[in-house]
Amino acid sequence: MLLVKRAVQAAVRTNHRRSFSASQTHLNQRKGLVLGVFEKEGEEGSLHLTEAAAGFDQTLSGKLSELLKISGPALKKGKSRIFYGLHEDFPCVAVVGLGKNSVGVCGAENWDTSKENIRQAVSAGCRSLQDLEVNHVEVDGCGDAQSAAEGAVLGLFHYDQLKSKKKTKVTAQLHGSADPGWEKGVVYAEGQNLARLLMEAPANHITPTAFANTIEEKLAPHAERVTVNKRSQAWIEEQQMGAFVSVSKGSEEPPVFLELHYNGSPDSKQAPLLLVGKGITFDSGGISLKPSSSMDAMRADMGGAATVCASIVTAAALKLPVNIIGLAPLCENMPSGKATKPGDVVTAKNGKTIQVDNTDAEGRLILADALCYGHVFNPRAIVNVATLTGAMDVALGSAATGVFTNSDWLWEQLHKASVVTGDRVWRMPLFQHYTRQVTDSQLADLNNIGKYSRSGGACTAAAFLREFVTARHWAHLDIAGVMSNKDEIPYLRKGMSGRPTRTLVEFAAGLAHHG
Repeated sequence: MLLVKRAVQAAVRTNHRRSFSASQTHLNQRKGLVLGVFEKEGEEGSLHLTEAAAGFDQTLSGKLSELLKISGPALKKGKSRIFYGLHEDFPCVAVVGLGKNSVGVCGAENWDTSKENIRQAVSAGCRSLQDLEVNHVEVDGCGDAQSAAEGAVLGLFHYDQLKSKKKTKVTAQLHGSADPGWEKGVVYAEGQNLARLLMEAPANHITPTAFANTIEEKLAPHAERVTVNKRSQAWIEEQQMGAFVSVSKGSEEPPVFLELHYNGSPDSKQAPLLLVGKGITFDSGGISLKPSSSMDAMRADMGGAATVCASIVTAAALKLPVNIIGLAPLCENMPSGKATKPGDVVTAKNGKTIQVDNTDAEGRLILADALCYGHVFNPRAIVNVATLTGAMDVALGSAATGVFTNSDWLWEQLHKASVVTGDRVWRMPLFQHYTRQVTDSQLADLNNIGKYSRSGGACTAAAFLREFVTARHWAHLDIAGVMSNKDEIPYLRKGMSGRPTRTLVEFAAGLAHHG
């Protein structure tokens, strides 16, 4: 037994020690393997290897199974354990706990638990190998290659572009035979990572112009299916987008109205899906200045535009057979002598006047004009996405995106997509109760804040937007609560989350394949 214990100590990573039983040549290759194990049903502490793990174990004559039994308690869901020197091709092997194999869609949690378990576990394994400066990882598909790919690519993302010392860049590939789900998962995750990159970057690097240029560059490989229009301030004024112009006035950075057309459907006359994203590249609050504490996070107030544009980049990469139009009004909200003042009245594109009592409720103003403009395309559905209200964060926190919609059909499509991605949505009310609070304005047709101020703030913001929508199928996604991640989503590191990009892509894919 003493010999067995010594073998385990030599093969398993403990708190701060590594085993160097593999040759130096192998260590220089810095290649790792992530394998999954399930908890056996009804047998406390017992594990069941995935197909890939069982095959690997067989090549080792059962050594992996033996080490798992004697190296400590059974692996818990989302935890990893590293073994060294087991195989000449893989100096480091991370075994990860996948939880129970029998779980699936959970009505209480509104997601597919088995997919979430795979994302969480694979992410943990890949990160543990990244910490060892392993630069190439092969990943067990764990019975769902798409979820495994998402866990790997999302989990390894780290924004360190502006740091001298960077984390090891890790490439991940599927272990074993090819599976189209793996490539699909990589594209989904890279889409979310693009949104994270845009949201995390400082506001002096991602100005409205820089944002538009970045998206144009990302769409360049798909030029045969995509048209990019970067509309200038002169065009915005010509379109009589008075609400949008009023927000941009305080900044030295010129506004940009970014318009993307993805023509993926074989039927060029197919009505498009219209996605509209709030693009405030920095939100100081304007004259209604925000407190300085955490104001730096407002570099991500263009999260709606980031997720919408990243979704279209992803749809193009996947060649989804659907037509999509993306609109992103981009500007900064800054105080200056030219900035809009509380009490000013502006006129939106549809002719409605708006009393601006709080310049920090600016997102709804730029969206109002974008929504009015979007109707000219006769879309089959409109979905706008915005980090719109702190009240949404208070209501749902980071658990789910709040959805306000006038369409049961559209809600069902969004909800179905979110169950698959694990990036959840939750329906919120659009009562006339809230509409009355924004239409009761002293000086104009509408007020940009509800008459009872903070009460139901997310709901009154949605009611305000509805005043600029005539389409039968419209949804407003308030993503303020899911803008960033601390530790709530295990497969996302701390920072800007890029949510709900994958849900938007899955939703568009659902429309493409099922109408």
